[in-house]
Amino acid sequence: MLTGICNLSVIPMRSEASHKAEMTNQILFGESFIIDKVKSEWSQVTLIHDSYSGWIENKQFTEFDSINDNYYVCNKLNEKISINNSEQQLVLGSLIPLSIDMNNKLKLKLQNKPKTLVKDDVKKISLKYLNSPYLWGGRTPLGIDCSGLVQMVFRQLGYKFPRDSHEQEKVGKTINNLNYVKTGDLAFFGEKKITHVGIILEKNTIIHASGKVKIDSLNSKGIIDENKICTHKLKSIKRVI
Repeated sequence: MLTGICNLSVIPMRSEASHKAEMTNQILFGESFIIDKVKSEWSQVTLIHDSYSGWIENKQFTEFDSINDNYYVCNKLNEKISINNSEQQLVLGSLIPLSIDMNNKLKLKLQNKPKTLVKDDVKKISLKYLNSPYLWGGRTPLGIDCSGLVQMVFRQLGYKFPRDSHEQEKVGKTINNLNYVKTGDLAFFGEKKITHVGIILEKNTIIHASGKVKIDSLNSKGIIDENKICTHKLKSIKRVI
C-alpha cells in the first residue's frame, strides 16, 4: 500500500485531476493518506482520518512509508515549525507528528514544545474561526465551509468526524426538543436532504459558516439571521459529546 503525507500548510483536493476542477476538500499539514491512483501530474488519494477521496497534485505532497497516527493537534492560530530548515506556518487543526523517527525523516523541528491536547470548551474553540470567510471545501480559518467547521472544532476536542454534513448527521443521539439542547450539540438543516450544519451555543444561538463564520439565532423553524429571516430550515439536532 502506497501512502503519503501532507508536508505543506494546506493543499487543495479536487474532484478531478485538473487545476480547473472543483476544490472539494483541503488536506492539512500532517494528515496521511493512501495513494490510490497515480497519473503523470496528479494522484487520487483517500485520507486516513475520514476516508475522503479526491485528486491532489504530485508536486504538493511527499510519499511516506508510515502513517502519522501519533500526533498532537495544533490548537494555536499562529503555530510555526521548521521543515527542511525553512520556517512554515501551520493552521488550526494540523496534525504535528510526535514520532521522533517521522520528524527526522521529514526534517521537522518544533519551535514550541508539544502541548497535551486539552478537552477545551466548544465555544472557545469555535470562536477561533469567527468571521472566517466561507469557502466550499475549506477547512482553515482563512476559508472554511459548514461541515469543515464542525470537523475541525471537534478534532481539537479529540473527536474524529466525517467530512460532509449528511455523514455527520449520522453521528450521536437525536435531541427532539429544542428546549433540551446544550452547548456543543449539532443542528442540521435542509429541505429534502441535509445541506447545512452548525454548532449550538448557549441561549439558542448557533455558530455556522454561511458567507462567513457567524453566530445567529436558532428556533424550531431553523436559523434566524440578523434581518430576522429564516435562512436554513431545521431538520434535526444531534448530541455528539
